[in-house]
Amino acid sequence: MLGKVKPAVVVGFGGYPTFPPLRAAILRSIPTALHEQNAVLGRANRMLARGVSRIATSFEGTKLLGPELREKTRLTGNPVRSVVIEAARQPFALPQGDAPFELVVFGGSQGARYFSESVPPALALLPERLRRSLRLVQQAREEDIESVVAAYRVSGIEAEVAAFFRDLPQRLARAHLVIARSGASTVAELTVIGRPSILVPLPPRAGQ
Repeated sequence: MLGKVKPAVVVGFGGYPTFPPLRAAILRSIPTALHEQNAVLGRANRMLARGVSRIATSFEGTKLLGPELREKTRLTGNPVRSVVIEAARQPFALPQGDAPFELVVFGGSQGARYFSESVPPALALLPERLRRSLRLVQQAREEDIESVVAAYRVSGIEAEVAAFFRDLPQRLARAHLVIARSGASTVAELTVIGRPSILVPLPPRAGQ
């Protein structure tokens, strides 16, 4: 496929799908680049790092990035989508009077189950006045949606629960608080939009 497309450069962003096309590009002497979103160089990127032309990082002093690779490494930060930059233009304002408190909860593919199990009972402990003031948006896996909706109905919390939100950046911009998994892209987008957040790391990353 690379021989047919003849790309000027092949760029990988980590994870197992990165390995085959980057390795093929290296074998064909096509210019290549890796981007590491996290503070620790991932496994696929570690395997490819010596062979690629350039490495871009989101953090200075990325762990497991050896000194022999520093010369071809550039600190670029974590790129965000144009819709995120557009959402960042909306100023943050706390709710006034009886206005609802906008809460957004999402965990991505690896965190949604945890939030589905832990957030509804946690919010149920709030005083009734606070529960009634919440307007909640939560991402949940398809198989969990029914139970999450039922839990919020019992608690008297107005909630919109879905497996995916196409307009998530706009919803983040409207939020007064965000509860999310602390993935690299999530952290970058919240930093650009500028919203208070409670971030939960995955257990394998907690000690890094």
